[in-house]
Amino acid sequence: MPEYIDRREAAKYLTDRGLKYTHSSLQKLASLGGGPEYQIFGSRAVYTIPKIEAWIATKLTGPRRSTSEAA
Repeated sequence: MPEYIDRREAAKYLTDRGLKYTHSSLQKLASLGGGPEYQIFGSRAVYTIPKIEAWIATKLTGPRRSTSEAA
């Protein structure tokens, strides 16, 4: 069974890994689209670590050695 974390914990998870995000940034992405998948439990948004990790993978580019390398 997956472990669920709330939006503040999700922001801390990202920030602790060097990807600074605030809970309000995640809330904005939830409104506009483009953030990690979440579910609603009662009145709270909850995330799972695998869904956050999958979202990170979609945002990162491959390794680069130069700014002139095309994305």
